[in-house]
Amino acid sequence: MGLFKTPLISSFLLTTLFFASCHAATLINIQNHCSYTVWAAAVPGGGRQLGPGQSWSLDANPGTARVWARTNCTFDGSGNGTCETRDCGGRLQCQAYGTPPNTLAEFALNQFNNMDFFDISLVDGFNVPMALNSTSNGCTRGIQCSADIVGQCPDELRAPGGCNNPCTVFRTDEYCCYSGNCGPTTYSKFFKDRCPVAYSNPNDDQTSTFTCPGGTNYDVIFSATFNIQNHCSYTVWAAAVPGGGMQLGSGQSWSLNVNAGTTGGRVWARTNCNFDASGNGKCETGDCGGLLQCTAYGTPPNTLAEFALNQYSNLDFFDISLVDGFNVAMAFNPTSNGCTRGISCTADIVGECPAALKTTGGCNNPCTVFKTDEYCCNSGSCNATTYSEFFKTRCPDAYSYPKDDQTSTFTCPSGTNYEVIFCP
Repeated sequence: MGLFKTPLISSFLLTTLFFASCHAATLINIQNHCSYTVWAAAVPGGGRQLGPGQSWSLDANPGTARVWARTNCTFDGSGNGTCETRDCGGRLQCQAYGTPPNTLAEFALNQFNNMDFFDISLVDGFNVPMALNSTSNGCTRGIQCSADIVGQCPDELRAPGGCNNPCTVFRTDEYCCYSGNCGPTTYSKFFKDRCPVAYSNPNDDQTSTFTCPGGTNYDVIFSATFNIQNHCSYTVWAAAVPGGGMQLGSGQSWSLNVNAGTTGGRVWARTNCNFDASGNGKCETGDCGGLLQCTAYGTPPNTLAEFALNQYSNLDFFDISLVDGFNVAMAFNPTSNGCTRGISCTADIVGECPAALKTTGGCNNPCTVFKTDEYCCNSGSCNATTYSEFFKTRCPDAYSYPKDDQTSTFTCPSGTNYEVIFCP
């Protein structure tokens, strides 16, 4: 429970509640960026069904509050029913905390020194990726937990729709901290490794509680995730639009929340980069205007993971594209929702690259080199070429030229999570 260490409010909050004063209510904007329906819950506040892209705004008075997502719910016209995760007594309008597992946003508003205290807690387990961002008052602190915790959950913690907390499973003081004296465990470290800023055990205060001035407004966002992993033996600078960028050493990863309805999404690796402390610099391949935090597509050559989420017939569409050339081997795999069709491009394209397409750090695309309609397809009417066949022969599942749709576009149900792996 983070700010709610036990079923009773912590002694810290019992003290700080005396400092609460009459201030205007805080606005908490709850947003569903998943491509599936969730049933948002808040105590105090109640509950509401949120389809993809929908939101619910709550006025929260000084005091404590929790916000979470429920999944796979069915309610009748009177608001009675059940949810697979975090059911709160069979009611749409929650009046009490729900049943684990679930990802929690926790607030203690306008407390000691007129400060808000907030966290994301995994002490009750995990069901839906979450971001919690301050949106006013000059406070810009955002936290998130978007790792594939359900997919990687230890067998003994697995539960329908989520990953349980060890207290619910084992019911011992070691995990439940009934005595108030407990420390990290193997299971709490599992959660902490994947979401370092989230509460992982009941005494995880120092690394997991954040503050803003009282009266700050907040967004709580439920969303699908992309887990970007560097399996190369060298550093890459991952890039995503939307998303930005991050330096990834060998073995490191980066999780992104991606909104339902996103079209034109891209993920790629940049190589041999140098950035200053302000995030300005350049990369040998995949450079995006000299910025660490990409806001536009990169410069060829680069291997691309492309996606459009929650589109026709509520499907995600995804591919690996070599239309911009090749710089780093890549795999693009779904990791949830029962979808198992992954794609990859791991051939030695740089080493075998035709002389006309060779460039520093990669193998260029023919459009960049020759700039003709035959290769660029500016007219919208083009066919395979000798160069596109070079790419297609080595990576049959990847796009090789702009009209290569039939053999290179793959689908999963909306709401699927994905991993993009460099050097699989």
